[in-house]
Amino acid sequence: MISIPLFLTHEHPCSYLDGKLAQAVFVHPSFQLETSVYTQLIEKGYRRSGDDVYAPHCVNCSACVPARLAVAQFKPDRSQKRCMKKNINTQATIKPAVFTQAHYDLYLRYQAIRHGDGDMAHSSADDYINFLGSSWCNTYFVEFSIANELAGIAVIDQLDNALSAVYTFFDPRFSSYSLGVYAVLWQIEHARQQNLEFLYLGFWIKECKKMAYKSNYQPLQLLLDKHWSEFNTVDCE
Repeated sequence: MISIPLFLTHEHPCSYLDGKLAQAVFVHPSFQLETSVYTQLIEKGYRRSGDDVYAPHCVNCSACVPARLAVAQFKPDRSQKRCMKKNINTQATIKPAVFTQAHYDLYLRYQAIRHGDGDMAHSSADDYINFLGSSWCNTYFVEFSIANELAGIAVIDQLDNALSAVYTFFDPRFSSYSLGVYAVLWQIEHARQQNLEFLYLGFWIKECKKMAYKSNYQPLQLLLDKHWSEFNTVDCE
C-alpha cells in the first residue's frame, strides 16, 4: 500500500445510532484516487461516497463493521429463493453512471416514501449524482425493469477483485418484489459470473435495523481487529 494522506473530521451526530457522535477519517482530496487503490482501501474498511473515500473513526464506538460476502460460497436461503422466483421476469440493464432524469425522479420518490424525514428527500440533481457517481471509480447503474417499467436502480462499483454495492433505490409501487433483496442477489450472481471474489456490502451495524439486514447473506465476513473473519447468523445476533 502506498502512502496516502488522510484527515480526521470533527465529531458530528451519528446518522445511524441516536444519541451517538460520529467521526470519520477521509482520504485527502489532493490525493489522486483510482480503482486499483480503492480496491486496497476497501479491503481495509474504507468506503466511497461520491468522490470521497472514508472510514469510521469514532472514539468510543465501533458499531460500524465493514462487511463482505465471498460470492463463490453463497447459497440463498428459502426467502431469497422466493425473491428470485418472484423476479424471474425482472429485466436488468447495465447503464453508465451519469445523470438521467428518470433515475433522479425515481430516487426522489424513494426518498420521500422511505426516508421522508431525512435531508436526502430534498436532494438537488447535483446532490444526487455527486453522492452516487464518481469521477475516478468504475461505477455503473443497473436498471431493474418490471413489465417494461423502471422499477429500481442499483449503484455498483467494479473493483479489481470484487463488486461494491453502493446504494439501491426503487419505486415504492414495486415494494412487493423485494427489489432491495433482489439487487443484492443479482450482484452476487453478476460477481460470480465475472469470477470475482467478493461483494462488499458496506457497514454492518447490529443495533441499526436498516444496516443489520446484511447478516441475512451468508457466509458473511466482517472486518474485526483488522482481520476479515467469517460470521454466521448466530454470531451476528
